[in-house]
Amino acid sequence: MQWSVLTFKQLNLDELYEVLKLRVDIFIVEQNCPYPELDNKDRDPQTRHLIGRNTQGDIVAYARILAPGVSYPDSSIGRVVVSEQARGGGVAHTLMQEAISLAAQYWPENDIQLGGQEYLKDFYQKLGFDPVSEVYLEDGIPHLDMLYKQH
Repeated sequence: MQWSVLTFKQLNLDELYEVLKLRVDIFIVEQNCPYPELDNKDRDPQTRHLIGRNTQGDIVAYARILAPGVSYPDSSIGRVVVSEQARGGGVAHTLMQEAISLAAQYWPENDIQLGGQEYLKDFYQKLGFDPVSEVYLEDGIPHLDMLYKQH
């Protein structure tokens, strides 16, 4: 897996299209959940887009790392997605490790928060995140807020 980290302005048009297509294919189509995918947080100058490419050069993994104050008081990781063909081989775990490392690198004084789907609670806990909210519905899907403490 080849990883790259880009700001919005560094994404070329093909990368932007592939990232948005992957996010829409999974979050809206596969999960049958219509919601406003484009929320302007992608454009924030501090946002980092973590892209994972397979050996053929296809984008198969993605996460968005946000600065403190954009979604939560702490830095945050969101839009975590792995394409269907890349699942089951540890890509999601590696993607999250890379995302945690980036958030820690850019904002070392802040903890890292995420709003994860409830069924992924154990996955995120194995990575060091702890639940900090009750389960709530977001766009009809059970979620909970989780926190990775850096201090």
